[in-house]
Amino acid sequence: MEAPPDNDVLWARALHFTHRDGSPGLTGVSLGVREGEILAVSGPRGSGKSTLLRCLSGLVPAQRGEVWFNSVPVHTMGPMTRERLRRDRFGWIDPAPALVPELNVWENAALPLMLRGASRRRARTAALEWLERLDIGDGTRKRPHELRQAERQRVCIARALAPSPTVLFADEPTAPLHRADRAQVLRTLTTAARSHGITVVLATHDAETAALADRTVSLLDGRRVKTVHLPPLGETEGRATCSLSV
Repeated sequence: MEAPPDNDVLWARALHFTHRDGSPGLTGVSLGVREGEILAVSGPRGSGKSTLLRCLSGLVPAQRGEVWFNSVPVHTMGPMTRERLRRDRFGWIDPAPALVPELNVWENAALPLMLRGASRRRARTAALEWLERLDIGDGTRKRPHELRQAERQRVCIARALAPSPTVLFADEPTAPLHRADRAQVLRTLTTAARSHGITVVLATHDAETAALADRTVSLLDGRRVKTVHLPPLGETEGRATCSLSV
């Protein structure tokens, strides 16, 4: 078994994943992600971006292939070990905001820290800092049902950043936001990653979002390709041209 490079916080080799309906999710995808890097995984909808992030994070195991985190094999871990890894070292942002309805805004943002065993005071301080950066600091005692969808997504982003994860997986994190909101949130996300040394793996089908990354890996139909021309905002989604990598 070949060991991953020392400077790669994440490393994957020959990942294969097939969905329950028999459609291919990933076909032999390999990549490395360096510590502190912002990596964009680009491609049209259905190209395998979300599946790749889920396999890299241990949310779902790849059916074949290897995933390593800091030279530790994720692909050999059992479900409980992968769950602890995600809780303690990873952050996750979904394209659709999902919050605990019984908790207010700051409690939702502080929840991962409290689950790790942080004191309520420390968790609240970290949550409020990120809520303020994301311009939602004046609504910290509201419940999720009182927020607009864009505000709920900002809370989800604060929740992912508050514990200072080693790796943040962001699956179309600005999908529910208006264009003006996207730019501000993405600036906050990338600035936070660089200032806190957080590695980010960002899935996007938008060229402007991908341009903020240090490097881009392109997928099409579950395979890595050399080039995918993503449409700018406002154009029809799913149009792409590509050339297969060698």
